[in-house]
Amino acid sequence: MGWMQDGAWHVGWYQPDKDGAFQRPPAKFRGRISADGEFRAEAGRYHLYVSYACPWAQRTLITRALRGLSDAISVTAVDPKMGDDGWVFAPDEPDPLLGAPRLQDVYRRARADYTGRVTVPVLWDKRTNTLVNNESREIMRMLDTELNAFARSPRSLAPPHLRAKIDETLDAIYQPINNGVYRAGFAGKQEAYERACRELFAALDRWEQVLGKQRYMCGAALTEADVAMFTTLLRFDLVYYGHFKCNLRRLQDYPNLWGFVRDVYQTDGVADTCRFDHIKTHYYWSQTTVNPHRIVPLGPAIDFGAPHDRQRF
Repeated sequence: MGWMQDGAWHVGWYQPDKDGAFQRPPAKFRGRISADGEFRAEAGRYHLYVSYACPWAQRTLITRALRGLSDAISVTAVDPKMGDDGWVFAPDEPDPLLGAPRLQDVYRRARADYTGRVTVPVLWDKRTNTLVNNESREIMRMLDTELNAFARSPRSLAPPHLRAKIDETLDAIYQPINNGVYRAGFAGKQEAYERACRELFAALDRWEQVLGKQRYMCGAALTEADVAMFTTLLRFDLVYYGHFKCNLRRLQDYPNLWGFVRDVYQTDGVADTCRFDHIKTHYYWSQTTVNPHRIVPLGPAIDFGAPHDRQRF
């Protein structure tokens, strides 16, 4: 793991703040696909760099799958093992655009003096050879709305009448849940860990009640909010419960949240984006500050294909 300073790579892990709390830096590339802007909406023009291990990147993969954009947007996945060079490309899936050995080289190609973390997902413009955006929430929205003309599925994940509710929900789950598992796992002091962990489970308790009354996060329709919640909860019992010490309860101890995850997982197209081998290998092998011996556990065995009763809504 590392970061770039003025285009030069530096090895190092995230440093907690003075209180031992993990602080996630904001994404630096915030370009937008639009009908008439610099990055025009065109089929075949854009490429996604992702990791199957990363919940933020999987959001974009699921959006691409559910909207039927596989022909319009190409994809390359990095190797799940992140070492001193950060994300790298595996020999069996090399970078098809630039021939770059590492994702940092892709960032450097877009901005020679880039300063910041090298993260996935990356939305790349093949026409101008530059990085458009590396903020997962914004990429999800662009894929769903700006590339709608090329989508084979008519079902939007951000329909206009629900966007305010979706955005409110995405805001509500980000800090305590999506980022909360990392705040617990990467905390540098006991107090910071406990604060993050308690906020995480308070939020899970709340959404357990909400999902006891409706099928999805924003009501009856599957939306971006469900995708964002799903990619975190999919990893909960696999890695966050043990590796990040988020162990007050398992996800499987929440009937409605556990049913919700199986429901989304069994939605056509979603399971193909779920690589459990990549998930466990990345977290346990790469994050040596948390797991210094890089031992990847054999379990747990989880049946995401088990029947659920979410259709009752």
